Amino acid sequence: MQYSIVNFSEFKAENLRIDAEYWRPVFIENASLLSPHQKIRDFVSPDIRNIKSTPINTDFAYLSDSQISPRHLEYKTTNVRWGEAPEQAYYLLEKGDVVVSMRMPDRNAVALLKTDGVVGSRDLAVLRSNRITPEYLFAFCKTEYFVNCLRRANKGSLPLAVSMTDVLDTAVFVPSDPFEDLIAKTVTVSIFERERAQQIDTEAESVLLSELRLTDWRPKSRLTFVKNFSDMQRAGRIDSDYFQPRYEVVVNAIRNYLGGSATLGDLVTFKRGVEVERQQTLEAGIPFVRVSDLSSSEVTEEKYISQECYSDMQEHQPQKGDILLSTDGTPGIAYYVHSGRKRMIPSSGILILKSDTDKVGNESLTLILNSILTQEQVHRDVAGSSSIQCWRSDQVAATRIPLLSREKQVEIEQRRSESFQLRHRSKKFLENAKKAIEIAIAQDERTASNWLESAHQNLRNGRNEELAVSDT
Repeated sequence: MQYSIVNFSEFKAENLRIDAEYWRPVFIENASLLSPHQKIRDFVSPDIRNIKSTPINTDFAYLSDSQISPRHLEYKTTNVRWGEAPEQAYYLLEKGDVVVSMRMPDRNAVALLKTDGVVGSRDLAVLRSNRITPEYLFAFCKTEYFVNCLRRANKGSLPLAVSMTDVLDTAVFVPSDPFEDLIAKTVTVSIFERERAQQIDTEAESVLLSELRLTDWRPKSRLTFVKNFSDMQRAGRIDSDYFQPRYEVVVNAIRNYLGGSATLGDLVTFKRGVEVERQQTLEAGIPFVRVSDLSSSEVTEEKYISQECYSDMQEHQPQKGDILLSTDGTPGIAYYVHSGRKRMIPSSGILILKSDTDKVGNESLTLILNSILTQEQVHRDVAGSSSIQCWRSDQVAATRIPLLSREKQVEIEQRRSESFQLRHRSKKFLENAKKAIEIAIAQDERTASNWLESAHQNLRNGRNEELAVSDT
């Protein structure tokens, strides 16, 4: 049993919290690490425009908290037409803004904006730094210290949430100029490596689209078109969304490809993941991978299961070379498993694909599944869904895949391998920046700087082992 002894004098009138959760030992210890006299609000601008006071009369890119990777640098925006703004759309964001999700603070969804012109949702805390570099502020907001501050600030609401005031009132570690510069440069390198990886991914997809003569093709829906009744009978569908000509263009390009094509069901075998009861999930343990944890480049960890639970489900452990493919919620996300050493169990909304042929390599297949070729087929299959989108197993099996030449597959696989290495380095640089700030908070900047220099040297030498930190 854990307990805390707290003096009555420690209760504050403006934040009268007497619940045991607020006074957990881990939160008390975390709060003692920094002086409360210098807060985030002292280093950011309070003037953030919004689309209510400053209306915009054009289409825009929209960012919500669910579109931010909870572990790394990536985020995705949605293109929104003028006049169709989501109810939550609010903040006018600028390049260099740090945005923090106020929902589920333990997810630690934080983004550093790369461009102007993005509209952020109301559930984002917008930090526009004016006395500290955005890169340093971003890395600070990724630390365990910051996460624990927000976890403590939650007032027991479900789902867990904090307020803008909670974020702004978080005590901040104010760095010296050299240490701030070191952290900022580390984050900048991390951003550069990830952007280079994204560029290489785009180049690899261009190789694919060029083969099918779809390089300059862009999907476009039409208001009117004609289809035969026999087409509807054959498809078993009568909704107009399914028969959009854009889908037919893609499928015909694959069918007519000189190298040939096959259905996904002819190339791989499927094994569906397994569902876990909510009461079986833990805060630590073996990762339980849900669709929301899956992206084309990474698997994040938010839910866990025990060793005993894992042993009962071990047949669902993905192996090196397998592909994880989402079918529910956000269908069509494919992730290539680079290593079988990482223990995990996918949820029932994810299929584990195992190669059944040598006609196409799994890395090339992963690229095809994430490309517009497959995404258009997914959109066609789930079109008209009124609730949670679900890509049925028979639809997955019927998905058309082009059979690229071995030469083109090797070219794609080389690019994907380079991209994977760059993403791994980017991830390590960001983790190192975060860890260095945590060391500076717990000990001092000198220890942190020395550790970070050693970590950089390991990356340059291609070594990834953990570095020990002295407690003296």
